[in-house]
Amino acid sequence: MPSTTPDATEVTSAKSAPRPWTVAVLGPGGVGGLLAALLSRAGHRVICLAGDATARSLREGGVRVHSAQFGDFTTKVEADTELREPVDLCVVAVKHTSLDAALDRVPPAMLGTDGLVLPLLNGVEHPETLRRRYGDDRVAAGVIRVESTRVAPGVIEHGSPFTEIDLAGTTARPLTGLAAVLESAGVRTRVAESETVVLWAKLAFLAPFALLTTRYDAPIGTVRTGHREELLALVEEITAVGRAAGAPLDADRTLAMYDALPAGMKSSMQRDAEAGRALELDAIGGAVLRAAKRYGVPAPTAARLVSELTPV
Repeated sequence: MPSTTPDATEVTSAKSAPRPWTVAVLGPGGVGGLLAALLSRAGHRVICLAGDATARSLREGGVRVHSAQFGDFTTKVEADTELREPVDLCVVAVKHTSLDAALDRVPPAMLGTDGLVLPLLNGVEHPETLRRRYGDDRVAAGVIRVESTRVAPGVIEHGSPFTEIDLAGTTARPLTGLAAVLESAGVRTRVAESETVVLWAKLAFLAPFALLTTRYDAPIGTVRTGHREELLALVEEITAVGRAAGAPLDADRTLAMYDALPAGMKSSMQRDAEAGRALELDAIGGAVLRAAKRYGVPAPTAARLVSELTPV
């Protein structure tokens, strides 16, 4: 998936990471498990936070990664059900639907003197939720571009030939240091000037993809041909909302990205629906509608799709 953030500066070395960090990973699933393994392999201390069974599995067997980009490897991590000591960084990689309950595993006092929280969730509203809990200067905004799946506790299949993170925000510790830590683990990382641009650039791509593939239970190839007019309308609506929020989005660029995707690609929301899991509908579609109302931008296609996907 090509980069969606136009104003990001890439960090190309780990020179600004003078020592290994202690990193907690809340939610060691497809994204969190991959990052935990990469950071551990790079020499950082990693503590995965999960339920009893998953934590026990990780303590005993570590994290196994199958990846075309990074190769196949197994690395040791620590694991617990709650963070019990200060850390430099807490990566929040749970689904938005389980965020509130998951945060009980990370008491605010465990961030240390200048620890950071890096959420890699879908949507645009979660940074404020985290800042209310951990402090305005402790939470970065971040988005990740990767296709990675947990197939069993501690077993990660990384399918994309890329792993990229964009960072933004004003934090107690400079984001260049965090970027260097991520780069040291092999994650291509950029620091952007605008948090709004970073978050909305991803949401403007994700929301049409998620809503339409889930609504029609079809991969992107079917959506972009069989439901083209609806896709065009939805992209235009969400582009207008994002622009009103302050992000210089480009509808034609978004459409070009959809046209470049493999025809069989599914959204994570569609996969959740197929598996009977809770959908991140409110974090994705709901966030669009709340912003549309706030800025007075019509979004009838988005409203209809959210309504049709909302359980009765």
